[in-house]
Amino acid sequence: MITAIVRFPLPQGLSPDEVKKAYEHSAPQFRGAPGLVRKYYLHGADQTGGGVYLWESREAAEAMYSDAWRQRIAERFGTPPTIEYFDTPLIIDNAESTG
Repeated sequence: MITAIVRFPLPQGLSPDEVKKAYEHSAPQFRGAPGLVRKYYLHGADQTGGGVYLWESREAAEAMYSDAWRQRIAERFGTPPTIEYFDTPLIIDNAESTG
């Protein structure tokens, strides 16, 4: 598994509701995305936006983060995203039922 952390600056002055609406607009492109296990949308107090993604492989992540995808982020939020990749050797999920 691979975790990718994507960050980009959100425009100043966006309310939390406006940020949520922007994220809801993008959510359909990630539902059912090949290799995507889970995505968390992020909104920092400093107006940093982004997401934490859990992928089955780096190849799946890189297929999503195409040049066209990066360009859409840049057009929408004013700058291209930064992306960091991490190997994810172990996951603890306390929400998952242990039966």
